[in-house]
Amino acid sequence: MNFRFAAVFLLPVGLAHAEPRITQSDFGGTGLLQTPTARMAPAGELSVNANRTEPYSRYSVSLQPLDWLEGSFRYTAITNRAYGSEALSGSQSYKDKAVDAKVRLWQESHWLPDVALGFRDIGGTGLFSSEYFVANKRYDNFDFSAGIAWGYLGNRGDIDNPLGYVSDRFDTRPALEGTGDVNSGSYFRGKPSFFGGVSYQTPWDRLSLKLEYEGNDYKHEPKDNVIKQDSPINFGAVFKVADSVDISAAWERGNTAMFGVTFHTNFASRKAPAKTYDPTPEPLPAKMPTTSMEQVDWANVSQRLQQNAGYKVERITQRDSELIVYGEQQRYFHSSKAVGRASRVLDNSVNDDINWFTVVNKRYDLPLEETSVPRETFREVINNEEPVLSLHRTTEINPAMPRNEKTLYSEAPQHFSYGVGLGFKQNVGGPDGLLYQFSADADAEYRFNRSTWWSGLLSANLINNFDKFTYDAPSGLPRVRTDLRRYLTESEVTMPMFQLSHTEQLDKDLYGMVYGGYLESMFAGVGGEVLFRPTGERWSVGADLNYVRQREFDQGFGLRDYSVVTGHVTGYTDLPYDMLAAVSVGRYLAGDWGGTMDISREFSNGVRVGAWATITTASSAEYGEGSFDKGLYLSIPFDEMMSMSTMRRANLVWAPLTRDGGARLNRGYQLHSMTDSRDDDMFYRNFEKITE
Repeated sequence: MNFRFAAVFLLPVGLAHAEPRITQSDFGGTGLLQTPTARMAPAGELSVNANRTEPYSRYSVSLQPLDWLEGSFRYTAITNRAYGSEALSGSQSYKDKAVDAKVRLWQESHWLPDVALGFRDIGGTGLFSSEYFVANKRYDNFDFSAGIAWGYLGNRGDIDNPLGYVSDRFDTRPALEGTGDVNSGSYFRGKPSFFGGVSYQTPWDRLSLKLEYEGNDYKHEPKDNVIKQDSPINFGAVFKVADSVDISAAWERGNTAMFGVTFHTNFASRKAPAKTYDPTPEPLPAKMPTTSMEQVDWANVSQRLQQNAGYKVERITQRDSELIVYGEQQRYFHSSKAVGRASRVLDNSVNDDINWFTVVNKRYDLPLEETSVPRETFREVINNEEPVLSLHRTTEINPAMPRNEKTLYSEAPQHFSYGVGLGFKQNVGGPDGLLYQFSADADAEYRFNRSTWWSGLLSANLINNFDKFTYDAPSGLPRVRTDLRRYLTESEVTMPMFQLSHTEQLDKDLYGMVYGGYLESMFAGVGGEVLFRPTGERWSVGADLNYVRQREFDQGFGLRDYSVVTGHVTGYTDLPYDMLAAVSVGRYLAGDWGGTMDISREFSNGVRVGAWATITTASSAEYGEGSFDKGLYLSIPFDEMMSMSTMRRANLVWAPLTRDGGARLNRGYQLHSMTDSRDDDMFYRNFEKITE
């Protein structure tokens, strides 16, 4: 499994839900102990869980992208079973990987309960696969649950399958160990069992108690484990150490202790840290300046726009009573905050001949959108004479269009820039166990002009345990990704990227880019991309085409013999609940043809959670374990975690296995992400930041 991680700090967040508290189960996901409930955490909730119940150690992450949808991914270490032969994995215990999902079908009302449908282990080996219906009803400080489960959760099988009256096939559940597929052929098959329980919120708000009856009798455990159950009744407690930390303890099976810890936060409702390291926004003058436009120190205005509003200015122009700034935003994640600060700087600098301030946001010389602020209304709002809603109604976002203007100031481009930082790579889930690397990374950029640039990245190893990385997964396809071990171990200093790029606005809503060089750690080549993205629309479409060759394992300048033409046509569209769907069809790095579906949700603060699945012409046998490519991801703006503004993101991507089928080129620059500001929803959802 390939697990790419950028550090995320889970900061405290106040509880936003009603009591009794909604807590995590042993498996991850809201529930009691071994059993799930129909309850859902608030949208935007992230929980990281770890617990131990002999012989299982479980580690899971649960995400709540929507009020009615919960997703989890989990590792289970079966500590009394070996991963494989000693030659393959030494003494490492067996590791199982799984994906769970739960959907609320009915929300609790005065008379009716919450009702949910759930699936465990839908994308893994099927060792713990299960399907269930569960209902919850709350009474005062008690929250009662009851459900019916097939598969692992219902292994006692103490009732006949009611679906057997529909078809005899539902009476028998097929064995699924080791498939790594979606397991849909086993859904709701076999004899099910009832389960249920109750949670009780004690008068002490830090302590909750749980009692449950589980439907598993532990007589059919994975890997032929022999586990004794003295009682189907489990009981335990959850103690809130802090708003973001829970610890759990329980007595399960009538003979086994469980201990666990959960870290959680809510990225939709939590407040970002105060930006104490940001410059103070310029106060508005009591009276507008009287200096003529010819006497303004525009170089000083440009400097203040960069230092205080984050815009690297290209030029400043005038069109009648409108002052226009062309520049590239380099600091503020929320464009409304940047526009507000730029308006303050301009209001402090020009006389009352100017009635409108317009900022044209550009990225590598691509005009993305222009935001126009009425000066008088802006001043009234800042001075608390009008509500911010008045400014919301009159502020305009339009396509950036060329027009006749008087140029007041132009600034020469800054050619060279660089940065240093700490890198982290992780690979977990194979027979080599947890692998990691910390590196010192240096990136640099040279702009030949505003639309043509070179970018590079050097990475020097600091500490790693890759000497334990000995396993290459089998593959029936060209090894475009499964040579990962060699790319990670053959050099102490690597060059993941060394690339020349050029962008161009081809038409009002049409953008293009060409690029060439060492495009990622495993492939070099040349390619191009076009994107049609109308301003303010909820859809766009793009295409890319690339000719690439495989790089040498040391990630230097050398190339290997394997080459391929790869590319995709991708359509993007907004969905309800602030969701985005991206569908790509084309050719992948191993020469297989197919499609990728990516569904994500972005919250108002920019936090994005999503999942993807790729199915190609590669057969299950060619692809290997897992059958097809799939994964989950979480992207968090560093702006949400730091005391200074930044446009960078922390990205966590979870793919259960590294395989060659469905592999796409990992390009560092993509037009859709480069033009995200053309979607004005984020601007208006955070419009109040225009006053900060």
